[in-house]
Amino acid sequence: MFVPKRVFFTKGVGTHRKELHSFELALRDAGIEKLNLVQVSSIFPPGCKVLSRSVGMKKLSPGQVTFCVMSKLASNEPRRLMAASVGCAIPTDRKLYGYLSEHHAYGQTDGVAGDYAEDLAAAMLASTLGIELDENLGWDEKKEIYRISDRIVKTTNVTQSAIVKSDGSFTTVVAAAVLIL
Repeated sequence: MFVPKRVFFTKGVGTHRKELHSFELALRDAGIEKLNLVQVSSIFPPGCKVLSRSVGMKKLSPGQVTFCVMSKLASNEPRRLMAASVGCAIPTDRKLYGYLSEHHAYGQTDGVAGDYAEDLAAAMLASTLGIELDENLGWDEKKEIYRISDRIVKTTNVTQSAIVKSDGSFTTVVAAAVLIL
C-alpha cells in the first residue's frame, strides 16, 4: 500500500526566456528539480508527519519517482503579479485524513493567495468532519470556528508569488507538498 508517512512543503520561482526552462528553474529554486514528480490529488494522509524541507530532501534521491501536490503558474506579461499556493488542513484525530489544496492566481500577493489556499483545505476538511460554516465568513472568523471546534488541529500554506520582469522573459512560480513513502 502506497500511503506516504512524511511530507514537506517547498516553493520556488524561475525566470527564463523559454517557459519550460523557467519552470525548471522554479523547481530548482524549490529544491525538487532532480525528482520525477507525479502530481496527485489533495489528501493529507492519516498520521503523516510534516518535515522541514532540508530533512525531507535528505530522504529522496535524484531520479526518484515522487508524489506531490503542486500548484504552478507562468506568464511573460510584463509586471504581472502572480502566485502559486498549497494549503494544508490537518485534523486533531491523526487517524483521519486531512486535505491539501492547490491555488494559483494572477494579481494576488503571498498573503492573499496563501489564505485562500489554506481556507480551501480547511473548508474541505471541515465538511468531512461535519463542521457547519457560513461561506460568507472571512478567513479569520472561520479560523476561530475551527479552533473552537477542536477538530482541526492545524492549517498552513506554502506560497510563492512573483512579478514578471519587463524583458519578455517567462516567470514561473511553484508551491508543492512533497509526499515521501
